[in-house]
Amino acid sequence: MTRPFSEFARYLRTETTGGLILLGATAVALLWANSPLRDSYHALRDFRLGPEFLHLNLTLGDWAKDGLLALFFFVAGLELKRELVIGELSRFKQAILPVVAAIGGMVVPALVALAVGWGTPGIERAWAIPVATDIAFALGVLALTASNLPSSARVFLLSLAVVDDLGAIIVIAVLFTTGFDLVAVAVAVAALALYAFLQHRRVRTPWLYVPLALITWVAVHSAGIHATIAGVALGLLTRVRADEGEAEAPALRLEHRLQPWSAAVAVPVFALFAAGISVNADALGAVFTTALPLAVLAGLLGGKVVGILGASLLAVKFRLAEKPRGMGWRDLAALSVLGGVGFTVSLLIAELALPDGQSELAKAAVLIASAVASLLAAALLLRRSKVHAQMSDTVSSGAEPQTPAGGEPPGPPNPDTR
Repeated sequence: MTRPFSEFARYLRTETTGGLILLGATAVALLWANSPLRDSYHALRDFRLGPEFLHLNLTLGDWAKDGLLALFFFVAGLELKRELVIGELSRFKQAILPVVAAIGGMVVPALVALAVGWGTPGIERAWAIPVATDIAFALGVLALTASNLPSSARVFLLSLAVVDDLGAIIVIAVLFTTGFDLVAVAVAVAALALYAFLQHRRVRTPWLYVPLALITWVAVHSAGIHATIAGVALGLLTRVRADEGEAEAPALRLEHRLQPWSAAVAVPVFALFAAGISVNADALGAVFTTALPLAVLAGLLGGKVVGILGASLLAVKFRLAEKPRGMGWRDLAALSVLGGVGFTVSLLIAELALPDGQSELAKAAVLIASAVASLLAAALLLRRSKVHAQMSDTVSSGAEPQTPAGGEPPGPPNPDTR
């Protein structure tokens, strides 16, 4: 019974470190892009590298967006597959609340963004920007501020973020496919089928898997589908159950090896090239006076909270789900605010959805909303952590609880009343 929690603790530690590196990369990008050396930043980001064959002569920014983020989504796909097969999402009662909350946290922000930006050019694609929740930042903030919350809070947030990632992946696949090359699609499908067959046959050599993964990525990219889809597809096809006598299943073994690279290299490098936007007074003023970035702000800061918390309330009220053990509604409200940290995937969608001028404003809105959501959620989680610590001290103070006349011992203190 301890293995899932130890695996989750390892995941949380890695993503916490990755979140701090991601924050540092973002700060470097903002300082660099707004310094006298800004021309060198843009020259590096726009430097082209790679063969023209198969449309792979890309800028470094595009390599980070299409290539490095494929590794991030591969790790997310591994985590999603493990949760679906043997983790929290494999049992209906445990899975349904974060699933419903994640759906609410995607639908409501999109509707809020559409309502605020209605009639604005670009909003027909920009509504997808506030749909995402950033795993690395969200788990990092949670780990740093909520050490005394029950473990169910962390499992809830992780499950919600995993489902949210799946939704964002579907949005990217549906909305941002730029063309459709049937030959490349056939190659990608054949490569994925071979990968699945090798997994089924228990083949373990990386000398087959690494070239196959690269072929899949190139084929998906050449097909006109966003290349990060190759990452999640490969992750979902990876075996997650260990055979008898096998120390670790392939999915867990790959997570151990690749997650540090994803959290500490792939995502921060993407942020370094994506977050370098102008933050002068005129640009900041435009964020708060232009409909499209206001729609993004409203979706992340308002829509996420209403969507996650509202969907959770309805699911519990209609007895479709139960609150996580030991958690109150104020705990879930704090986690809902944390869901407004869009960052990585929101920045990606902003780049895919909008031309340069609008993209810069939308990305500025994502950064501002993510910073505000992080700070507000941190304050709320610190308060809730303190409350849970006080309740724990009360329970462990040595006084036996009084048994009422009905014969049933009183339950644990209600965290909503503290």
